[in-house]
Amino acid sequence: MKFYNTKSRSIEQFKPLKEKEVKIYYCGPTVYNYAHIWNLRTFVFEDIVVKTLRFLGYNVTTTMNLTDVDDKTIRDSQLAWENLKTFTEKYTELFLDDIEKLWIEKADNIVPVTTLIPEMVRMINTMIKRKHAYFSEDGSIYFDVKSFKKYWRFANLDMNWMKSWARVDNDEYEKDSVSDFVLWKAWKDDDWENFWEEDFQGKILKWRPGWHIECSACNMKYFWAQIDIHMWWIDLIFPHHQNEIAQSEACTRKEFSKYWIHSWHLMVDWKKMSKSLNNFYRLKDIEEKYLNPPLTPPSQGGGITSSVLFRAMRLWFINAKYNSQIDFSFSKLEANINTINSIDETLKTIKRNIEAWEKEVRWISRAYREEMQDIVQEYSFHLEDDFNIPESLAVFHKFMKYVNTWIRDNIFSLEELESMNDMLKTMNQVLWIVDFSIIEDDEEIPDELQNKFEARNNAKKEKNFELADSLRDELLEAWYKIVDNREGSFLEVIN
Repeated sequence: MKFYNTKSRSIEQFKPLKEKEVKIYYCGPTVYNYAHIWNLRTFVFEDIVVKTLRFLGYNVTTTMNLTDVDDKTIRDSQLAWENLKTFTEKYTELFLDDIEKLWIEKADNIVPVTTLIPEMVRMINTMIKRKHAYFSEDGSIYFDVKSFKKYWRFANLDMNWMKSWARVDNDEYEKDSVSDFVLWKAWKDDDWENFWEEDFQGKILKWRPGWHIECSACNMKYFWAQIDIHMWWIDLIFPHHQNEIAQSEACTRKEFSKYWIHSWHLMVDWKKMSKSLNNFYRLKDIEEKYLNPPLTPPSQGGGITSSVLFRAMRLWFINAKYNSQIDFSFSKLEANINTINSIDETLKTIKRNIEAWEKEVRWISRAYREEMQDIVQEYSFHLEDDFNIPESLAVFHKFMKYVNTWIRDNIFSLEELESMNDMLKTMNQVLWIVDFSIIEDDEEIPDELQNKFEARNNAKKEKNFELADSLRDELLEAWYKIVDNREGSFLEVIN
């Protein structure tokens, strides 16, 4: 297994701190609004990393924070006239709902940072004792950047041209500034009731945490001093991840994270996503475009189900490498919808052929076995090569083409047909773009619809195409579609 390590700016062989045991941390969202599709692309990338490592036999433990106290959550909870806990819990649930729709596996530990106050206090007190942190005139506590000699290394900063001034107490600040950053903020009137009274070197005042200390404290609680992999998007390399390293290593005096993986930007029609350009999308917006108002029947140009839409979104996210820009457009999304529909049809074709099997049972052929071995090896090779999902997807699509061609030519045996589902399940352990529930639901077709289906087939045989089309549309209105192929005609529910 090898991948690009932001820390060394090079491809490295992966060697976890403890053999086959991998500790992964990734920054969670700031829960003050819906996650946008750039956020979600990052979470899908992180999900792919975790699923790949588990696929390759590693025992992975994951932790993700939820930023439920910072400048933005306090500001927007006040605008909504809600207390901070109620406000952030609402958006936490919406975020967790979004990642579930995209088949993103939840982290083993999902941690609101307001539950980490004791860890933050201990870390800050340690930094004060070691002269890495100090009290400012307003009572806030800052990290002394100059005290950490390696501060510039991770972000690869050129200290000669970077701006520098005394300190910054905002959670986010200019990318070209190297400044002492706030660890613990003195309370201000506009913080309302959002404060904690904690003891720092005998001083007990109204304070609240700064943004950067939250992730360090989360790692400290769940992973202690060191982790194997830290992930998130590239814009957080500086200052956030640089500051995490400084805080954590100032406290533990050990290498914080051995590997860092960052995903790149998401564009919309090759423009930066922003509200001012009216190209700022949330998953909710995509749903409203394709699924709401309630699903339009296929006969009226609709028929996209939630399963198809969310898997198409996931497929679009993983169609480009994590360390390259990805471009969103509705035409590209719709192309992925067509691909998902094609995958579903192949899955159903395999099932129909298994159910209709009447020939003499044959063993799996040597040619088939060798083909499957080659596919698995090639698929795994690309996974191990810097999480090269586009190339792994190419192998997946090659397998689908192979399946359709051999079924068309009536080459497979029953055992080979049955093993195809196993192969799809194997590859889907990482991709998660195949919905096997569509072949597991044996819904009985109502007699009324079955009669319409038979009447449509008779009308087609009699070349009464107007009646055949009318009956087809009636079936579509009821969310059943007709599949015509060389094996005959089939009526299927639209999942």
